[in-house]
Amino acid sequence: MKKKAYAQAGVDVDLGNRVKSTLGAKLKKTHRPEVLGRMGGFGGLFRASFKGMKKPVLVASVDGVGTKLKIAFAMGKHDTVGMDLVNHCVNDILTLGAEPLFFLDYIGTGKLEPTVFNQIMKGFATACQKSNCALIGGETAQMPGFYGAGEYDLAGTIVGVVDENKIVDGRNIRIGDAIIGLPSNGLHTNGYSLARKIVFETMKLKPSSRVKGVAGTIGEALLKPHMSYLAPVQALMKKVKVKGMAHITGGGLLDNFPRVLPKTADAVIRKGSWKMPPLFACLQQAANLPDDEAYQVFNMGIGYAIVVAPSDVKQAISITKGTQIGEIRKGRGRVKLV
Repeated sequence: MKKKAYAQAGVDVDLGNRVKSTLGAKLKKTHRPEVLGRMGGFGGLFRASFKGMKKPVLVASVDGVGTKLKIAFAMGKHDTVGMDLVNHCVNDILTLGAEPLFFLDYIGTGKLEPTVFNQIMKGFATACQKSNCALIGGETAQMPGFYGAGEYDLAGTIVGVVDENKIVDGRNIRIGDAIIGLPSNGLHTNGYSLARKIVFETMKLKPSSRVKGVAGTIGEALLKPHMSYLAPVQALMKKVKVKGMAHITGGGLLDNFPRVLPKTADAVIRKGSWKMPPLFACLQQAANLPDDEAYQVFNMGIGYAIVVAPSDVKQAISITKGTQIGEIRKGRGRVKLV
């Protein structure tokens, strides 16, 4: 059978329709009771019903996975980057105390590969289901000639909700408060442009190479999924007054923590107060990075940070399994490494 003209030009609409028709079961598992309408429409429907909230406030965020996708291309493994994107977005709105409601994805590619597409969607659905976040829609764009062979890009938008009187924005942070760090399992979704240069150019490694102290291959270590901190943080907020939170993404501890600091306070971070994954020391040493740069590019083993009163430290550590990594001191809204 002769290919249609659009398919000959590189955009196979019929293939796209066939692939998308298999998504029903995956997406349905992520749906909350508030989701309305059938899948595949021009927009996703979500009933704005927020029981128990006096003044519900919607919280929205959008992000991508960045050049970590290059590792997925090299490894031929695509389910984890879908999880990366959802978890990153969940963590971002969580810093304000928000509960995730629904997520929408965007996939752009030169040629639609059904196996790759299904792996990505599996990652989206798995992460959404774990966060009780409905996957209610998205867009898949075939753009021949725009991407390299076998490449694609991802972006996602999340919407959550928080009661106005429970918004966590740092305004209650006081001098003497404690900073609790929650561990990361690797780079998460930031610093990959530098990490790839160090690993594949400076160290001249391959994805299949092994590095002393780093579990598995270097490719596997770089592809570990971005962790979600939703469960431990929600558990903590039920027991303790959380004063401020920061998702340690692009900019590391140095640039992310100031987003929640009062202008009259500094966050003093004590290096060595947590167990750092060996991968970070490997990257820093190979590139001879000074601490200020390493802690700005990479998360250095801390994926999420929480500010609580000194009296709540013990309980916060018990609930989150985190570590006290510093404290709030008088200053000018900056982070100091000591």
